[in-house]
Amino acid sequence: MRTPRSVSPSRRGILAAGGAVGIGALLAACGGGRGSGGGNGGVEGGPWSFTDDRKQKVSLPHTPQRIVAFTGTAAALHDFGAADRIVGVFGPTKLPDGKPDPQAGDLDVDKVAILGNAYNQFNVEKYAGLSPDLLVTNMYEPGALWFVPDDSKDKIAKLAPSVAVTSSRVPLDRIVARYAQLATALGADLKAKKVADAKARFEKAAEALRKAARAHPVKVLACSGSADLFYASNPGINADLMYFRSLGVDLIAPDHLDKAGYFESLSWENADKYQADVLLLDNRTATLQPKDLAAKPAWNKLPAVKAGQITPWSSEPRFSYAGAAPLLESLTKAIEGARKVN
Repeated sequence: MRTPRSVSPSRRGILAAGGAVGIGALLAACGGGRGSGGGNGGVEGGPWSFTDDRKQKVSLPHTPQRIVAFTGTAAALHDFGAADRIVGVFGPTKLPDGKPDPQAGDLDVDKVAILGNAYNQFNVEKYAGLSPDLLVTNMYEPGALWFVPDDSKDKIAKLAPSVAVTSSRVPLDRIVARYAQLATALGADLKAKKVADAKARFEKAAEALRKAARAHPVKVLACSGSADLFYASNPGINADLMYFRSLGVDLIAPDHLDKAGYFESLSWENADKYQADVLLLDNRTATLQPKDLAAKPAWNKLPAVKAGQITPWSSEPRFSYAGAAPLLESLTKAIEGARKVN
């Protein structure tokens, strides 16, 4: 299951699901063109349309000028050059000290209206006051809009059309390409130096990770820690893990997944079920970090922990080249510096 991080440290839970999207259709839409999944954006005065990953077509009389988006989604669109369209965000945006949440990326969080900073925080009245043209968010489960509360989703839907981009069960690079497609439809220039440089960095980082995985065949476990449970994550459903594995990273696949398929829940007594050389540890603020986990004897007994082979895992990636490249570089560095401990 996939839940927002403010609800459960495991961050896995199913939000209300409805409708369906075929993976084949999604991959076709990610091909880079503007076919069935694209839009005719870029012309400010003309009609605009975009078909999202629910296969729902949004048609507007002009290219959206006032977009409200999930924070991570807004950050991705910003990276592609569509920041001037973002007027409001919802989801983890600011930390308790006022600094931007990591999911905000390079988005200037002081220049957008914040409708809510946590799950189930979505100020509908404030949203209406923004006169939005479009709402954009991720979709981890078919039909479920990420961080749009169930109890107010109908009211929200009446105020502006929405676009949902599938964010799991498809490799990271495909989703990044899909966001690039959406940004292009909104008028962004993917040939701009900033975007082109980010793409080049991403491609270089991907090749470096491929080489590192080949030269250092260590076993990696993506995981998350809470007070009561240790979660072993599934590289067959998480977009970033799927992509890492396609590059040759030897990611451990849990064999007893929970209902939604994102992870296996293990008691701390069984935290050593999977023998990993490297732990890719969920680094979100609601999950336990190494300093917190140090008090757990079961954690300290893990071979990777004894060897100090723990690296942060940004388990809710930013779906842009600028957001994804550092994730590849971090994992490459961890693998290059690791040794087999099992």
